[in-house]
Amino acid sequence: MKSVLYKANTRGHANHGWLDSHHSFSFASYYNPERMHFGVLRVLNDDQVAPGRGFGTHPHDNMEIISIPLEGDLEHKDSMGNTTVIKQGDVQVMSAGTGIYHSEYNKNADQPVKFLQIWIFPDQRDVEPRYDQITLEQDKLHNELYQILSPDADDEGVWIHQNAWFHLGDLDAGTEKEYTLKADGNGLYVFVLEGEVTVGEQDLHRRDGYGIWETDAVTIKADSDARVLLMDVPMA
Repeated sequence: MKSVLYKANTRGHANHGWLDSHHSFSFASYYNPERMHFGVLRVLNDDQVAPGRGFGTHPHDNMEIISIPLEGDLEHKDSMGNTTVIKQGDVQVMSAGTGIYHSEYNKNADQPVKFLQIWIFPDQRDVEPRYDQITLEQDKLHNELYQILSPDADDEGVWIHQNAWFHLGDLDAGTEKEYTLKADGNGLYVFVLEGEVTVGEQDLHRRDGYGIWETDAVTIKADSDARVLLMDVPMA
């Protein structure tokens, strides 16, 4: 098994006033040649947007973009005609494909919105752009590693154009789960949203990231009440 550890306080950081963002991988003005991606996982941004502010209309293409709100309400508009609001408990996905324009704004005037912005390289270029969002059944996350994303439109969660699976879990202290990777050649990136966990023999704390590959399975133990996001992605 091979691994890489990214402690929370070693992430890139940019504070633009309206946007406070921590970057697990190189993004915008943060460049680290040793942190370009983890397999096809290209971007993992931990964003906080000030009340009433947001990202103006901007383009994307040939990228699978996943947003996971953590607090507050985020209003989304795009060139496909979608106008929606996503909030804690939702998962949003866009296949940018041949090209889209979109904007994201904090819907609230009195509180920040916090969300994860995740980009995945697709397994095919120039697909037709698409949008989807779901609301998770929160009780299914309790002491489980619940699937929220896969390559299969008929499977649990949203789907993307890539051989990737995401799982989210709310684990009580002392809970131990074994995770088996879904495909040969995939690696697993564990991102701790809250609490403390042990992955294999590695202790992790809030907002730490830990990537492992060349293994079939790993044990995840909650050392405190914890929320974890697992991203099972191709390494090449």
